[in-house]
Amino acid sequence: MANLNVAILGSLEYGKELGKKGTASDLAFYNLKKGQNTVTFIEPTRYPERLAPLFYAVSMAQKALLIVEQLNPAFGESVIMLDSIGVKEGYVILKNYLSREQIAPFIKGTVVDGYELLEDDNNLLRERLIEDAGKIDSPQGAETGTLPVDHFFNVRGIGTVVLGSIAEGSIKKHDVLMVLPGEKTAQVRSIQKHDEDFDTAGIGERTGIALKGVEVDDLDRGTILTNDKTIKQVSSISARASLVKYWPSPLKEGMVLHIGHWMQYVPARVEAASAEGDWHKAVLELKLDKMLVYRPGAKAVLTYPEGGKLRVVGTIDLP
Repeated sequence: MANLNVAILGSLEYGKELGKKGTASDLAFYNLKKGQNTVTFIEPTRYPERLAPLFYAVSMAQKALLIVEQLNPAFGESVIMLDSIGVKEGYVILKNYLSREQIAPFIKGTVVDGYELLEDDNNLLRERLIEDAGKIDSPQGAETGTLPVDHFFNVRGIGTVVLGSIAEGSIKKHDVLMVLPGEKTAQVRSIQKHDEDFDTAGIGERTGIALKGVEVDDLDRGTILTNDKTIKQVSSISARASLVKYWPSPLKEGMVLHIGHWMQYVPARVEAASAEGDWHKAVLELKLDKMLVYRPGAKAVLTYPEGGKLRVVGTIDLP
């Protein structure tokens, strides 16, 4: 079974025309299945009022579907988020008689500039995305795997169940996983993908996992389940950031940013900021409100929810 995760941005409930509605909170999931291929659509239902859902949706995506109804701040912010996270493949659908030439200045130099322009045709879109899903290779035999949790609940007769998309490697039935941040571990009791039982789940696959040894109260959105011993958990970071070219002024001590990685979105206070020459390339010392879990060498997104029309600050290289 091959699965493709697609973030739908720019038009709320567009996904209901493409797939069957699943889990819904500040994110709405829609599922499309044909044969052994599946597509999971993710919509940030509370965006643009809240920035976090946009980050979550894009961070889970292998491709993006950007619906452009008007050239407004939310469109620009979505483009910058896609570029910051690095979603290199996607489609653009233009509405309200907008043209490629009109959006060109706003996407130039970003990943969106490479997206394919498609007509607003639901049947064509479903066929294209199912075809895209069939091209995905999701190896099931990796020795380690990592799952960022986006939803979790208790099921009578089963116990604790988590939902998420495999970020790295693969997870197998009976694996013992670290529950990070923290010191707890949990065993995989069962694995489901699109309501079917499997023994393994590979990278990119939307997965439900029943766990033994951990309670719902031990979990949160952004909890990381992994058996990869190289994964770090830290409460402070000193690293170089790259601010987006549109960011208006240097970051200053005392600012409270949010750092986003996988499904984590953690408040981070700037303890110090220094730059030699270009302040868009600053070395930041950040104190986090809670532990951040990541693989050394990964990249995270910096945001400033109080930033007005532009809230995506840039990226930071995690040491």
